[in-house]
Amino acid sequence: MNRFIIAFLTLLIAITVSAADGFSSLEEQMTGKEFSAAGLEKLSQPELDALNAWIRSRSLATLDAPKGTASTAAAATEPGEDRRGLKSDDDEEEAERTTITSNLVGKFSGWDGQTTFKLKNGMVWVQADKDKFYIKEIRNPEVIIEPAMFGAWRLRIEGHDADCKVKRIQ
Repeated sequence: MNRFIIAFLTLLIAITVSAADGFSSLEEQMTGKEFSAAGLEKLSQPELDALNAWIRSRSLATLDAPKGTASTAAAATEPGEDRRGLKSDDDEEEAERTTITSNLVGKFSGWDGQTTFKLKNGMVWVQADKDKFYIKEIRNPEVIIEPAMFGAWRLRIEGHDADCKVKRIQ
């Protein structure tokens, strides 16, 4: 039992250290389509880990997001606007982390690894993982976005068990 606790704490510390140094892996930096187009889905997990380690050692993984994405969208918000999920320009800390409930705008039939979610409340989120989930098309479903571990957010559609990691861009 003590070995399990020590192993768990070691893993937790390693994850915290990697999160603290600002490193973002290829899986976090790229959309599912970009990841596949680069052929990275063909790599085994050890090969992908080695590539991420190489990038980390050369400080390429902390490059700024492309123009017109999350950093630009965060700067374009108005004072008093709901900033949950957006990082502030001053200190890179997120606004309040509470559950968001709204409706998607328009038709919805699932996500495919690069889905954009436009909410009735004006927020726009993008899928931040490669998961896929398909359902029969529905209109304006209720969506619940909840804070997850390590600053992440998870989105799910009311009445369905599947969820995906998302990142707010507007």
